[in-house]
Amino acid sequence: MEGLMLNRVVQTLREHLPGRNLGWAFADETTAALLLEGADGRPLGNLVLGYRPPQPVLFLSRERLRGDPHNPFQRLLASRVRGELLRVEQFKLDRVVALHFGPAEGFIDQPPARLLFEVTGRNANLLVLEEGEGFAGRITLAAREITGSRNRFRTIRSGGPYTPPPPYDKLDPRTMTPADAQTLAQVPLGEWRGRVDGLGPLLSAELARRADMTPAQAPGADWARAYEALQSLVSDPSVSEGVMSEGAREAARQEKAGALRKLLREPLEKRVTLLENQLGDVTRAEEGVELAAQERAEADLLMAYAHTVEPGAHSALLPSFDGEGEVPIALEPQLSAVQNAEKRYSRARRREEVYLRLAEREDNIRSELDAARNRLEQLDHAELDQLEKLASDLESEKPERSPYGARFRTPGGYEVLVGRNNKENATLTHRIGKSMDWWFHAQGYPGSHVLVRSAGKDLDLPDILYAAQLAAAHSKARGSGNVPVDYTRIKYVWRPKGAAAGQVHYTDQKTVFVDGVLPE
Repeated sequence: MEGLMLNRVVQTLREHLPGRNLGWAFADETTAALLLEGADGRPLGNLVLGYRPPQPVLFLSRERLRGDPHNPFQRLLASRVRGELLRVEQFKLDRVVALHFGPAEGFIDQPPARLLFEVTGRNANLLVLEEGEGFAGRITLAAREITGSRNRFRTIRSGGPYTPPPPYDKLDPRTMTPADAQTLAQVPLGEWRGRVDGLGPLLSAELARRADMTPAQAPGADWARAYEALQSLVSDPSVSEGVMSEGAREAARQEKAGALRKLLREPLEKRVTLLENQLGDVTRAEEGVELAAQERAEADLLMAYAHTVEPGAHSALLPSFDGEGEVPIALEPQLSAVQNAEKRYSRARRREEVYLRLAEREDNIRSELDAARNRLEQLDHAELDQLEKLASDLESEKPERSPYGARFRTPGGYEVLVGRNNKENATLTHRIGKSMDWWFHAQGYPGSHVLVRSAGKDLDLPDILYAAQLAAAHSKARGSGNVPVDYTRIKYVWRPKGAAAGQVHYTDQKTVFVDGVLPE
């Protein structure tokens, strides 16, 4: 709704005030209807306040509306605002209306209250304010809490002060003179809404239709005709069907485009951050390769001079292979020299495997990052069609997510489900799995429960190794070599009394050793 349209509703209400409050009805979670009886005792109908963004509305309806409160705000509205509607005022011709209610007697008396309706597109809001004058005061409760993260210029919080819209300087069409209109003679009619209060896209299009001009046309010498059209719009701000259709379509497109931009920005920004972090992982993995080379060199020295290392020593000073001095090496005293060397070999191997895995993806990561950054840069300038295509592309690029667990298929054709969190682990093990299905888990490491749905059949070795690798790769041992993985029938797995979701005990298990990488 636009300013002049709201003004017509306000003027109609004023003719019948004070109005007796006959109670509230709530058709849905964002619609409140106040049944009113006029000052002359005649039913006035329902004053409907629809505060759903991006198309809030305020109008009088003869339709009989019903419905109980759907949320805490509506419950407070029904209990707190029960007095007579004494007066209604509009902030200039802006899309902000204040409704002043008197006190109400009852089991619990209610003091006077104000209801403030911001009929402002995607920022639409309905507020219950404490008793007062004008458009300022303390907010009792807001239908929508607007924090700084959503709007850095203006916040709305229950219990906080209400800040009215900022002042602006526009011509009031109700008091405009012909001389005022003549100053706009060189301004296209479609741009008069920037100079004249109460006009929006719909009424601007209707103004051009009544003046028999195009929105891009400046009145020029025909300014008087444009002025007469504007005055007729003040008297009757209704919109013809053709203009309503075209104007509403354009307004809706703009609102939808703005909502889509906001909706798409967050996942794109998250995507850019994720890819930047993955590139950082590549850099750190490169540094890890250098450490791996150093650890291999130290391990080689330990293997060559193991017989010279004292048991329980915290460090050793060993001759360098190139004959240029000695190399100090820190040791774990509870391990032998050979065990210290093997631990270094294992760490070096893990670092090298991580680097190789990430290096294979580096080019793809960089191209995906460039594409995500380009999408983010184009977001502010994209038209609705482009935004809808981008939303469709992003939706299609999302990986498929099954209701329970990530899904794989073994070489033998059996379905494999891998839990992605504790809740899914518990669901797979205690609800989805049958007693004779196979259950896998990395031994001694937190990780996913892996369920092989074999219908009671025994698994061949390739199927066992495939499922075991999935369990190792989806555990804290990911990237390691020789990871022990236990497997057993579901019937031998149980949850101890009082244990958290995903925690289990099991028996009759067998163990295989696999690398903690995803199977081919």
